[in-house]
Amino acid sequence: MLASPGLAATELTVQRFFGACDADFGTNTDVSKAVGECGIITSLINKFNADNPDVHVSVSTVEWPGYDQLTAQFASGEAPDIVTIHESALSDYQSKGLLMPLDDLLKSVGVTPDAFTDAARNGATKDGKIYGLPIDSWTMLYHINMDLFKQAGLVNADGTPILPTSPEELLAQAEQFKQKTGKPYFVQNLANETALYTRNLYTYLFQQNSDFFADPKHVKLNTPEAKKVVEMYKAIFDKGYTTKDLDYGGAINAFLAGGGGVQLNGTWVVGDNNAQSETKGTALNKGGYAVYPYPQLFAGAHAQYADGHTWAVSQKDRTPEQTAAIGKFLKFFADHDFDWSRTGHLPAYKAIIASDAFKALPHRNTIAAVADLGRPLPSAVQRQFAIQDIVGEEMSAAITGQKDVDAALADMESRVNELLANI
Repeated sequence: MLASPGLAATELTVQRFFGACDADFGTNTDVSKAVGECGIITSLINKFNADNPDVHVSVSTVEWPGYDQLTAQFASGEAPDIVTIHESALSDYQSKGLLMPLDDLLKSVGVTPDAFTDAARNGATKDGKIYGLPIDSWTMLYHINMDLFKQAGLVNADGTPILPTSPEELLAQAEQFKQKTGKPYFVQNLANETALYTRNLYTYLFQQNSDFFADPKHVKLNTPEAKKVVEMYKAIFDKGYTTKDLDYGGAINAFLAGGGGVQLNGTWVVGDNNAQSETKGTALNKGGYAVYPYPQLFAGAHAQYADGHTWAVSQKDRTPEQTAAIGKFLKFFADHDFDWSRTGHLPAYKAIIASDAFKALPHRNTIAAVADLGRPLPSAVQRQFAIQDIVGEEMSAAITGQKDVDAALADMESRVNELLANI
């Protein structure tokens, strides 16, 4: 018997990154049993479908970050209804009228911007309106193997790691670590990588009060401040204080195997690393795992580069039922932001950061400061992912010796400005 049209579920298309894990979580609706970004977001969408029989969400998973595909979908008129977009990428689509402002829709389901953290609200706001439901704030962190730090003599009396307070101190500690353990201080994914280089540069430009994007259409990177950062990372590379030939997955595996002291990676691996530290026989279980924001190496602002993930909605003609279904989906994710924060990302809501449940999660006492330290690029800067690639390519060339540092910085600046001049 055919179902009555009045009982048919409203269909929505959702496109996301965060990986595929259907073998483990494809049918799971108990979010408390999910782990990691993929597991938690898969389980949350499963639960939404289970809890809302009047709405059916079809999910398409794209390879991170998915913007080339999304741009092509907009061009062909086949964009998904709801899509994961970084706050740093919202302007690329919002500026072209491709995204729906969400203020009225969010208000209709009881979600108001005053509930967001300052970082989340600023990141999701473009031209005075909300263009994405913020679900987190994320940044890069120092993930630390405490067993190796103890071997290196880099532990305070209270058991916390000794972190550097200047570039000179960082290099000295890295040398001490290498001498005492025979291993590199840093585990970095430098093979086929641009994002890590760029995020490191932004953080330490902020800490030098460098207003390198004072004009969102013209960057200044051929500067003494940028040169200090690049030369610091070049010294780390040249002196063997870092892994050199690892891609992203290889760096994670090397760190988990005890291959170095500090992995530079994001908030999103806190949950997985902590689970490793609680598993007997692992390198992180041997002496413990700690995680901190990047150390303050310069005398300027206490800041580090941060971004955030959002749910954005494509601009298209919809029925009232479809719009209402989207509102229901967004409200569901706002209500379940604590579940998402178990990944290690910082919550997008002030009440969750202040909650006992969040504070009780492992390591949140050391990383919660990111909510205050985190700083994005100015919201008007477009093509931030393309800029990230250019900056990372030129930093890589300078650090590995393919280019002179001054030449790389000059090329970095001119290439970015050429890109911005042609938007």
